[in-house]
Amino acid sequence: MKKLITKTPFTQLCVWEGTVVGSDKIKEFENWMFQEFKSRVKYSEEVKTKPDMDDSGYPVKETGNRNDLFFYCHSKDLPKFAVPRLSVGIRWWEDVLGNGGARLYSDDILKKYNPKMKSWGNN
Repeated sequence: MKKLITKTPFTQLCVWEGTVVGSDKIKEFENWMFQEFKSRVKYSEEVKTKPDMDDSGYPVKETGNRNDLFFYCHSKDLPKFAVPRLSVGIRWWEDVLGNGGARLYSDDILKKYNPKMKSWGNN
C-alpha cells in the first residue's frame, strides 16, 4: 500500500521563543495570529529548551527549560508576515539554526524539523 503524500500550504516554520499557548488554546492562537498579522498559521508544538553549556561542558545554572512555540505560516502570507513578526520576536527556524540556536533543542526536535540534516553541531 502506497502512502499518500499531501503538500501543505503551511511551509515556513516559525519559532516564538518564550511563548506558551497550551493545548487547549490552539484555535484561539491561530485566530489571534490572523487578527493581529492577517496571516494564516498552524500550530505545531511547544518545546522546552536545553540549558546552555559552559566551557567545561556542564549546564549553566538558570538556563534552559524555556517554552518555545513552533508553528507554520501559510506560504501566501509570508510577504505580509515577514516584517511585522519581528516586532514580537518571531523568528524563522532557519535563522534560529543559523545563529547557533540548534544547541538549545533536543536531537529529536532537530531531526523532526530537519530530517535531511545529520547534525547541527548539537553534540
